[in-house]
Order: sequence, then structure tokens, then C-alpha cells
Amino acid sequence: MFDCNEAEKLKRDLPLLDYLKRFHWTSRRVGSGQEYVGLCLLHSETHPSFYVNVAKDLFFCHGCGCGGDLIRFVQIYFKLSFRDSVAHLRKESAQVADDRDLLGDTVAFYQYQLPRHEEALDYLRKRGLRDPGLIRHLGLGYAPGGSLRDHLLSVCGHRFDRLVSLGLTNRHGRDCLFRRIIFPCLNQDRIVNLYGRSIGPPPPHRFLPRAKGGLVAWETLRNAPTVILVEGLFDLAALWQTGFCNTTSALGCHLTAEQFSQLCDDPKRTIFIAFDSDANAAGLHAASKLALELEKAGLQSRIVRLPDGHDPNSFFISGATADDFRRCLERAGGL
Repeated sequence: MFDCNEAEKLKRDLPLLDYLKRFHWTSRRVGSGQEYVGLCLLHSETHPSFYVNVAKDLFFCHGCGCGGDLIRFVQIYFKLSFRDSVAHLRKESAQVADDRDLLGDTVAFYQYQLPRHEEALDYLRKRGLRDPGLIRHLGLGYAPGGSLRDHLLSVCGHRFDRLVSLGLTNRHGRDCLFRRIIFPCLNQDRIVNLYGRSIGPPPPHRFLPRAKGGLVAWETLRNAPTVILVEGLFDLAALWQTGFCNTTSALGCHLTAEQFSQLCDDPKRTIFIAFDSDANAAGLHAASKLALELEKAGLQSRIVRLPDGHDPNSFFISGATADDFRRCLERAGGL
């Protein structure tokens, strides 16, 4: 007998938009920001007519008339029966669960390492992050390099090919996030990716080659009438430390479809965009572009302009107070 609860669990574990990206489906945001359109994967076309509603987790193609949920897509794409489609997704969901266990063991290892490496703690202090409680709350860790592979294989029993597949190590067993502060990216309290911030040579930012997840701490903010959106992890930490707990981060200035959908889930919400005030104006350009998209989706947004050359983290490190940042919020304007 078919289990309806299992079908719902499969769809939670494998969101439709993320699943379509496995087939290299590219799309653009349309309408309210909850919908995306691209070329149909189920028939040949030159004009995009395949729509995905992120909030409803459904698709519909105006070209071929096909529509439905994840299971229906698998039925049509692979030409399977309903029962076989569920079995197909069950295998894929099991792999997702195995990957989640592997990421969990990796994060636990990195968290164990952090207090044992003074270079990592010194870097956090230089970035203004001194509160041990906040460090634990963020789940921060450190990748010292050299021992992750042995730990995951010998102690945790994972397979080496999965370490390579997820991007945790290269084929020689070297830790790909070597000498980085590690932050676990969550989606509904499940680890979906790791973000590494280099404490040494560039490149400064690195994710595993997979979806980076939703907005940071969104489950605790989703009912907030106003939200402050920042680029970086340390921007978030600086604002949390000074009492601005309605702050979230996209871990970058380009939001994923899921992150944008989260911002749009309450049309009455006001978003304060506090991106970097770079010398090349890249942060301001990204903030203006996002504000325009939010406006099209029916939300109010304000662009927070910090002193030239500062992001929220460096602003506080330079001596700014909570009142100084509050004044920046008061002066924030629209497009």
C-alpha cells in the first residue's frame, strides 16, 4: 500500500527546484518572486514556458501542458509508473540522508578542532567575534588540514569516494577547506553545505559544490516585521553581538531562489539591505538590484549606506556603536 507520508517526506528532502538543477535547468525569477521560468525539460522548445512555484513546490509547462509535483515530474521525465517513481526518489533520498550524516560528522570534527588551534581563535578575535556563546550558537569550527580524511574513514566509517564527491577532500585526500573557519549552512535545521572563510591566502570564500541552503537563522526570524540582510557571516555576528538579532545573511550578495522566496513569504515585511560599501560600488550595485527585485515582488526595502570602505563587521571593529548603526538604519532610503 502506498504511504502518503512517505511521498511528503520525499518532497521535503528533495525540493523540486533543487532537483531540477541536477538536470542543469536554468531559470529566471518572474512575478511575485515565488515563481521561476525556464525551458521545459519535458519537451523541445525555444521559448521558456516551464514554470516552478517555489512556495507550492509545483511545476507547470504552458507549452506541453504537463504539471504537478516532484513525483509527477519524475514519472514523465523517466517514463515511470507512480510506484516506480517513488522507488526512484526513495533511492535518491537515501543518498541525501547519507550525505547529511557525512556533513554532520565533518562539522562535529571541525567544531572539536576550533578551540585547539590558536591561529583560528586569534582570527576570530581580530574579526571582533569574542563571545564563546555566539561561536557555539553559530556552530563554527576550524579545518586545520591533515586529519579529516582519516577521521571520517577510520572513526566514522564513511567511504572515501563520498568525501571526494561532496568536495570535502580532493582525490589525494587533502582537505578542500584547509585553514578555514567553517560555518554549517542549514535548511530546516539540516546541514546542506559548509562555508569556509580563509584565515590565510585567497580565495577567501569557499562552499562545497552544492546548494548553499537558506538564509541564516531564518526559522527564528521569519515572523519579524523588519529584517536586516547582510552579505557575510562576520557581518551577521557583529550585528547579533550588538543587539540587532533580526539580522540574517545570504552568505554573499546574490540570493538563491530559496533565499529570495524566504524574504518574500510575508508581503508586509521591510528589508534593510546592509551590503558592503566597496570602493568599486559592487555592494551598492548588488543592493540596488536586489531592492528592485523586492519591489517587484511587493516588498518594501531600504538600502543601508555605511561609511565608504566598510561592511557591518569592519564598521564595528573601527569603533562604531549600536547607536551609530541605528542611525544608519534611520537614514536608509529606497531606490
